[in-house]
Amino acid sequence: MLKGKKVGVIGGGKMGEALIGGMISGRLVSSESITVSDILAERLDYFGNKYQVNVTRNNREAVKNADIVILSVKPQNMTEVLEDVSCMIDETKLIISIAAGITTRFIEEHLQKGVRVIRAMPNTPALIGEGAAAIAKGDNASEDDLAMARHIFDSVGLTVVVKEDLMDAVTGLSGSGPAYGFVIIEALSDAGVNMGLSREIALKLSAQTLLGAAKLCLKGEKHPAELKDMVASPGGTTIAGLKAIEKGNLRATLIAAVEAATLRSRELGR
Repeated sequence: MLKGKKVGVIGGGKMGEALIGGMISGRLVSSESITVSDILAERLDYFGNKYQVNVTRNNREAVKNADIVILSVKPQNMTEVLEDVSCMIDETKLIISIAAGITTRFIEEHLQKGVRVIRAMPNTPALIGEGAAAIAKGDNASEDDLAMARHIFDSVGLTVVVKEDLMDAVTGLSGSGPAYGFVIIEALSDAGVNMGLSREIALKLSAQTLLGAAKLCLKGEKHPAELKDMVASPGGTTIAGLKAIEKGNLRATLIAAVEAATLRSRELGR
């Protein structure tokens, strides 16, 4: 789908790197078809040496010959970046933004009329090819544009398509979600240490247990409640543990966490 396309990536941070690595390893585009811009010379040296991509400190150079432009910049820097490259972007280029809270309309208003914009919310496990991303299209983007963006994010994990007004909820759930998972893994590890396991063994068991549980859910053959019931035998150890979880209001706490992060994402978007 991306054969023959040139990609410009503005911002050489971790998520930009994840997408570059995914596109190259997935053979979506070749290294010489990608140009990365960043303000840090050491990051550009890193990209040039590791991925053999073109590098520049000039955002306009990254955009100039690109068919697809990935905006991998911090939300607070978006206006400055858009104003800098607006003269280089028209409806022939597909713009993909991964900046949290920045709407497609905001980007469209800062660029030339008719520009095609896709908004994406990936998460950090994309760094190891296990990301979860949601994408939404702007007013001028086509279904083909959406499919092209999905192809890119599929190279670093799982991708879903949502309406843009749900992107803040995505941010609160999967965007912030890895942090919730890390807290749970750390807590389970602490519990294992408390019960006599070594830290190394407790951490491995905790992380692998959540990984296995997640993979069972993604198979889609059973609802999580059914999978839970498969583990919880009458009068057994698991149901005793589940009773303690319910007493501690873990469900309510996680629901509240997603809600708080969603509301914060909406605030940042304003």
